[in-house]
Amino acid sequence: MKVDYSTAIPNNVNLSDDKRLQRALERWLPDYADWWMEVGPAGFQQSDIYLRTAISVERGGWAHFDYVKMPDYRWGIFMTPEEEGRTISHGDNIGDPVWQDVPGEYRKELKRLIVTQGDTEPASVEQQSLLGRTAPSLYDMRNLFQVNVEEGRHLWAMVFLLHGYFGRDGREEAHDLLTRRSAHEDHPRILDTFNEPVTNWLDFFCFAMFTDRDGKYQLAALAESAFDPLRRTCQFMLTEEAHHLFVGETGLARTIKRTAQLMKEAPGGDVRKLAGVPLDIVQKYFNYWFSSCLDLFGGEDSSNAANYFSSALKGRFNETNRKKHPNASGLDEGYRYSILDERGRELDNEIPMRRAMNAILRDDYMADCTRALDKWNKILEQEGAEQRLTLPSKRFNRNLGVYAGQCYTPDGTKRITEDEFKRRSEQEWFPTKADKSYLDSIMTPISEPGKFANWISPPARGINGQPVEFEYVKIH
Repeated sequence: MKVDYSTAIPNNVNLSDDKRLQRALERWLPDYADWWMEVGPAGFQQSDIYLRTAISVERGGWAHFDYVKMPDYRWGIFMTPEEEGRTISHGDNIGDPVWQDVPGEYRKELKRLIVTQGDTEPASVEQQSLLGRTAPSLYDMRNLFQVNVEEGRHLWAMVFLLHGYFGRDGREEAHDLLTRRSAHEDHPRILDTFNEPVTNWLDFFCFAMFTDRDGKYQLAALAESAFDPLRRTCQFMLTEEAHHLFVGETGLARTIKRTAQLMKEAPGGDVRKLAGVPLDIVQKYFNYWFSSCLDLFGGEDSSNAANYFSSALKGRFNETNRKKHPNASGLDEGYRYSILDERGRELDNEIPMRRAMNAILRDDYMADCTRALDKWNKILEQEGAEQRLTLPSKRFNRNLGVYAGQCYTPDGTKRITEDEFKRRSEQEWFPTKADKSYLDSIMTPISEPGKFANWISPPARGINGQPVEFEYVKIH
């Protein structure tokens, strides 16, 4: 499984053995390069960035670190090793051999899953293209660019599957992945969250924490697929995705820690007087990004999700090793949820487990986000702050699923009118224009090694054993 870097497209899938596929991907490469230069990180394409590049899919020593100019980054195609004798772990055909080719009856569904996943990868690069100009440190700038180049590589992963297994249709879909644009009026990205603006670093940290974490759970579900090339591709993507989640979770932790410290220094505890990020603004960004990401999982009651599970196109999170649901077929269990009627009375509902696969994946995601929230609140406690942050209820601000069309308060305990929801969302629950303008005013770039903007704490350690004051970006 060693990566071959002697070809135009680094890979560990023996691409040179399939000349037709190799030529098709080499024709796609210049279009990708043009896309990167057009909408990739703006202003730093000629800077030397201390980046990691995959050189193996083995657990030990899989990445090499060195200075690279982003346009010269060696994007490639990587899969984890094939497991001899692997069988389907869930659904209707447990124990059957996994598929090495696309079954005709599932071609449409598999292509849809791959295209939707693939569309998120370039979208996030487009959303984050201007953030380098306001980076709070070279350390954070480097992390942003590492996330960007790896999102680009994840696009390559999905394009390889489209080219390699879906013929002309796949090539056309791969082309379209480079023609759509985040927030474009006529050709937007497929999922709404990936058309939302990411204009400041609190946006970015929330995106990496909440939206990329959705990506983790979607990839983990696809990494249980009976279509083995998809499974092996997503398994390696998860290896890289872990750093993206680290950037978001620790970025928010460092922001919250610095805010708590400034609260003790600022007159009246008003951190705005010291160019800090107030906790009430942090809470509004949590409300916005977390609730937006819950819709990425789809509706709680979904026949599509049931079909994906029964056919083993997707699984639950950690399906292979899951212990709390010993009935892997998912036939004999139910999933319970509740809504509030207009009088505030709680109404219980139950649906078959298979139709609730989106909800199960979302609930695992929510538990992971709650774990991080507990760590952030522990920081506030340790710094002597009385305030605590929360995550909104799964009922709040939903546009898909069983709560769509119902207006709840952020804690999910009260239904309110649409007018009240609109008014309070604009004034107190989501970031206001004034909040965004204030964040813009304090996010001035810091480009001296080892120095950080006043609104964020330094990290506990550097990257790849380097000191925090290492020159992670050499700006030209």
